[in-house]
Amino acid sequence: MKLRLLKTEKDYQEALIRLEDIFDAVPGTEQGDELEILGVLIEKYENEHFFIDFPDPIEAIKFRMDQMGFSQNDLAEIIGQKSHASEVLNRKRKLSLDMIRKIAEKMHISSEVLIQNY
Repeated sequence: MKLRLLKTEKDYQEALIRLEDIFDAVPGTEQGDELEILGVLIEKYENEHFFIDFPDPIEAIKFRMDQMGFSQNDLAEIIGQKSHASEVLNRKRKLSLDMIRKIAEKMHISSEVLIQNY
């Protein structure tokens, strides 16, 4: 495949097919280099054409808590008070800037996700 920018859906589909064909290419070979470049081109096209919105901040916190095996008490230790953790998770209290900073640091959730309206 001649490598070029992916400008149309057809270009994108052809690139995906070629990617599948050479998926097991050995790094450092001509096909390995082609695979790497195709990956970059496909990612660029997807980022420009398939925008995915940020998740809801509270759902992101709950999801990350589940991933990390955290309880509500663990969240309370991060943000300061058990009652605040409960209120945040039940959407009765908005996240403060201080909470956002602490959650972002300790739970590795992007502050861009946490500052959204909910």
